[in-house]
Amino acid sequence: MSGRLITVEGLDGAGKSTLAVALVDALRARGADVELLREPGGVLLAERIRTLVKDPALPCGPRAEALLYAAARAQLVEETLAPALASGRTVLLDRFVDSSLAYQGAGRELGVAEIAALNAFATGGLTPDRTLLLRVAPETGRARLDDRGDAPDRLELAGTEFFARVASAYDELAAAEPTRFRVLDAGRTAPEVLADALGALRDLVP
Repeated sequence: MSGRLITVEGLDGAGKSTLAVALVDALRARGADVELLREPGGVLLAERIRTLVKDPALPCGPRAEALLYAAARAQLVEETLAPALASGRTVLLDRFVDSSLAYQGAGRELGVAEIAALNAFATGGLTPDRTLLLRVAPETGRARLDDRGDAPDRLELAGTEFFARVASAYDELAAAEPTRFRVLDAGRTAPEVLADALGALRDLVP
């Protein structure tokens, strides 16, 4: 039996992690067997890579960044994600390949097709059954990050043009795969976004 892979995507500050936690709690309350994972991370090697790629004091070129994210993703798929799906579990993943397509492919201007090929190798071609894209204006996402008061990581320090390219890439990805993507308005309240997300998953996780 094959499980379901649901991914949550969007700009920094869109509320992905908040939604992911609330969504898993809601689905479990309805009896679903759901596992929550995050990227980069989820397994020891990937968590160590997460520390590297987010450190603003550590120089990391765009190509090295893309390769590190792909390496973390490959280990997560092999060690945890693929076995969970093979066992029939539903996995909710906070970021996946679409993040690299948007951030490294478009944001870092490495090429979406090139990053897609790299990640197809890293994941063995694994594709989500459903992707929830939290759409938020870049300036709104940045304001939310500022309100948190946390020190920004290396990606969050990227400029306005970078995040504009990322936002545009996400919109293009969603338009290209309307069957897989469901676009949610991240400007709504957290309960409203959760309700929208549950509605977007009704056909996959009753």
